[in-house]
Amino acid sequence: MKSPASLVVVSVGLALAAHAQTTKPEILARMDQTKAAYEDIALKIWGYAELGYQETKSSGLLEEQLRSQGFTLQTGLAGEPTSFIASYGSGHPIIAIIGEFDALPELSQEAWAPTHKPIPDAKAGHGCGHNLFGAGSAAATVAVKEWMIATGQKGTLRYYGCPAEEGGSGKVYLVRDGLFADVDAVLHWHPSDRNTANPTSNLANKSAKFRFHGSVVGEQASQPRNAIKGLEAMDLMVALMRDQMPPDCVVQYAVLHAGQAPNVPTMFAENFYYIRNHSRLLAEEGFRNVVHAAEGAALGTGTKMDYEIMHGNHELLPNDTLNRVMYANMVTVGGFKYDEKEKAFAEKLGHTLPGARTAALELAEMIQPYDSNPPVGQFSTDVGDISWNVPTAMCMAAVTVPGVPLHSWQATACTGTTIGLKGMMVAAKTLALTAVDYFQMPELLVKAKAEFVQRRGDYKYVPLLGDRKPPLDFRS
Repeated sequence: MKSPASLVVVSVGLALAAHAQTTKPEILARMDQTKAAYEDIALKIWGYAELGYQETKSSGLLEEQLRSQGFTLQTGLAGEPTSFIASYGSGHPIIAIIGEFDALPELSQEAWAPTHKPIPDAKAGHGCGHNLFGAGSAAATVAVKEWMIATGQKGTLRYYGCPAEEGGSGKVYLVRDGLFADVDAVLHWHPSDRNTANPTSNLANKSAKFRFHGSVVGEQASQPRNAIKGLEAMDLMVALMRDQMPPDCVVQYAVLHAGQAPNVPTMFAENFYYIRNHSRLLAEEGFRNVVHAAEGAALGTGTKMDYEIMHGNHELLPNDTLNRVMYANMVTVGGFKYDEKEKAFAEKLGHTLPGARTAALELAEMIQPYDSNPPVGQFSTDVGDISWNVPTAMCMAAVTVPGVPLHSWQATACTGTTIGLKGMMVAAKTLALTAVDYFQMPELLVKAKAEFVQRRGDYKYVPLLGDRKPPLDFRS
């Protein structure tokens, strides 16, 4: 017997098949009629709040929806149990739409709560809006598929369900296994506090967990060697090295284990470092600096050290050709207005920000002007690795109250509200219309490939994380 959720999914699929659309206005109108199903999926994933490589419910829900819409599913790819590809059609062009669905640790928060109010017993929250990312991209993919049926458009449409973007580099393993090798163009989006569609680059990122091991009396020393001393020495040495690292290096760390009793020598201590830079080459150099600091710290404190590379992301390789088309479609779609409930929530939430800063709510209504050479984004994403292998375009949509930063409890409060859902549909519609253009404009794909080749130059792609397997337990 099918569950009520399954019946809803199937009924939506039948309705779409019966009302296939052929023009952009018809596509947008139909997406408005069917958006409730994707809003429901987004809110369910928000409630699941599953960490990277643990997104069994979230990926399963998206798989069920796309399978019901007539897509062929491949699951558990590249050694990642929660990854999948949903495909429709055959031959070229092959257009891919990216979806994500992992949450962040320590960001549990009630939706609509304008003060910090974690959900009891919840360990994670969607402070980066990936619940919206996954569901919105699915809405776009289904809309494009129905347009393909209605028009007889040839080609292949794919939705890539990608786990563990937050610190797990899930997409890198998919790239490394050749699962993007035949794709002609990739579209993705990301939650933000405003609507943009610029050819943005960002920060490459490489991370590792550093583990220090102590020793007891008699192991070549008259006194115990405390693992914490090695960890503290490393952190100090990295801090002292900041001005000698490559320019613009961003170094972040968290202490994961540091003992349990002050009067007992700790035999194991562990920290987790991120090293970011606008260039993958400089990020690698900064990473080597941190490794050397760890090695020196272990030598100086008489401890032993080993480290494990956890993830590595290239910076985004922009594509102006593809993004100009995406921008034109975002302008066509437009933004959205806050209703009275949303305005009241936004005003209260603004008082929790530093200096009670709140940008104008009208940012959600606006599409920011196109900038072919925007500032480097101060964020990292494993989509970067895709972009060095396939021409890739990106947009951002306003899903948080203007002024609210991602990776905050305030963002989690927004991504479970109608504010987040409205922004999600701006992105979904933009992706759908853009994919339609890519299918219909083979000359555009040729031009985008030429720009891609020119920007990439003679660089041969090598994953920053090497040949390691996916760290399925990195959030454990």
